[in-house]
Amino acid sequence: MNNMQMKPLSGKELDYISDSLSNENMLIKLCAAAKSVSANPQISQVMGQHLQMHEQHTHQMIEMMKQHQQMAPTQSH
Repeated sequence: MNNMQMKPLSGKELDYISDSLSNENMLIKLCAAAKSVSANPQISQVMGQHLQMHEQHTHQMIEMMKQHQQMAPTQSH
């Protein structure tokens, strides 16, 4: 879908995305911590995979927000 077909995001959608980004950041930190303290190489490997997945989710949400940025209404003070 290109920028010309997208509709502006609602406030509720922006709140949901903000919450999702916060959750992904928390999961990134938890996976990194678990990976670094694990004595089991298999668990460390799985935590590394989950860490990459959550980093990718964060990247995808940020890229989506950049695509919608031009459509966001401007606020005058």
